[in-house]
Amino acid sequence: QKRIAAILDKAEELRELRRQALRELDALAQSIFIEMFGDPTTNPKRWDIRKVSDYVSCFQGGKSVDPEDENTVTRNRIVKVSAVTSMIFRPEESKPLPDEYDPPLEYFVKPGDLLFSRANTSDLVGAVAFVESTPPNIVLADKIWRFVWKEPVLIHPLFIWTLFQTPTLRYEISRRATGTSGSMKNISQAKTLGIQTILPPLPLQQEFAHRIEAIEQLKTTHRGSLAQLDALFASLQHRAFRGEL
Repeated sequence: QKRIAAILDKAEELRELRRQALRELDALAQSIFIEMFGDPTTNPKRWDIRKVSDYVSCFQGGKSVDPEDENTVTRNRIVKVSAVTSMIFRPEESKPLPDEYDPPLEYFVKPGDLLFSRANTSDLVGAVAFVESTPPNIVLADKIWRFVWKEPVLIHPLFIWTLFQTPTLRYEISRRATGTSGSMKNISQAKTLGIQTILPPLPLQQEFAHRIEAIEQLKTTHRGSLAQLDALFASLQHRAFRGEL
């Protein structure tokens, strides 16, 4: 029993090291943001203050469609709110769409999209996720919006992605969200477009984006390793209960 416990403890230690590395990389991204742009609340670097409507043309949502049973295999899948609540796009958090529904091309999620949850709990309404990659058959839902940028483009999506994760923006979105339910809040396009944010020069945003891309590559590696360790831990537990360790 002690030998089995030691094996499982070691596997769990490795898992925790990966989780800690991911937490530190998340903190690093926020630290780089503050170093380069300062706290958006106080704006110590005196950046221009602009409304979201100055650089976002609109938010494009999908359609509310009753999904098929979870085990049904269909051509396309529609994202759930949980696909963006972790601030990371998770295409597996989706449901089968009926094959008789043909979504317009603009409803399909594409790499490079920045997605926004218009409905969720008070803490999670307005969650944003950058789509680094996605299967080609994932469709927007009515509660998930895509940022549509104004021309000429004044922003880099990775800058806005990080900006919308700062406590300042999270508070502002939560404050503007409405709803009688304690578990679900909604925010309108008009209220989101009316939020004021800092807007540093685009070249500085691009420099920041290069750093974030490097961090995201490291995070992808750590997430892959963590997934393998999770599978290993589950396998070790199963073998331990069957007396094979």
